[in-house]
Amino acid sequence: MARPRNNPGDLAELPTELRTDRPKGDQIREILERLTRSLPAGTVLPSERVLAERFGVARMTVRQEVDRVVTDGLAARRPGGGTFVAEPRPNRLLASSFSQDMRDRGITPGAKVLEHRVGTADEALAAELEEPVGTPVLHLVRLRTADGEPMAIERTNLSLRRYPGLDELAFDELSLYGELGARYGVSLGIVSASIVAAPPDSPEDAALLGIDETTPCLVITSAPRTASGEVIECGRSTYRSDRYDITVAYRTT
Repeated sequence: MARPRNNPGDLAELPTELRTDRPKGDQIREILERLTRSLPAGTVLPSERVLAERFGVARMTVRQEVDRVVTDGLAARRPGGGTFVAEPRPNRLLASSFSQDMRDRGITPGAKVLEHRVGTADEALAAELEEPVGTPVLHLVRLRTADGEPMAIERTNLSLRRYPGLDELAFDELSLYGELGARYGVSLGIVSASIVAAPPDSPEDAALLGIDETTPCLVITSAPRTASGEVIECGRSTYRSDRYDITVAYRTT
């Protein structure tokens, strides 16, 4: 386990204020996720009090989001030592889209689009997509169903420079990877992903999935690549662990 270093994450790297058009908790969690991924394992993170004062929010709001990044395995706590960047979790390899996975199980896949908007890639997202900063990006959030029952919430980002016109499609009925293959010649390669057990991100997510707010889920953070090695998308999906199992192949060294 990484030993905490007495050099808290540099506040100069953090935004000075939060946006007014998005939930503050969501923004704080994203900031913490970026911070933990940019700092060496063992680096002590800014305290809850410092973050609350910087962003003008209640400490409880900060604590909830810190709890989430700890649950996700990005950070860890030590009594008297604060919260620090955790050692990276081992990656697992997935090689199937949701729709294909469900069909292989004899289940009918479905989707309901919850969010479909175009934005631009900031530095962190551009790095994940391996695209230039400012690249137009499709942000897509869907409730995935299996035989009509809620199974997962998928949040993903795709480059519209790489896949022009993708934002014009309606993904309530269409398979994302089906369209990527048919329109852009995308062939899914091996997918490197982080899989952790965590509760739903919010009461709203729990309601959409039809589960209690404390029910453990399988949270998958991934950046699938094409057979030729290009990043297809990057995102985070929350699956009901009581209805979904994952078969993985992994490499050891």
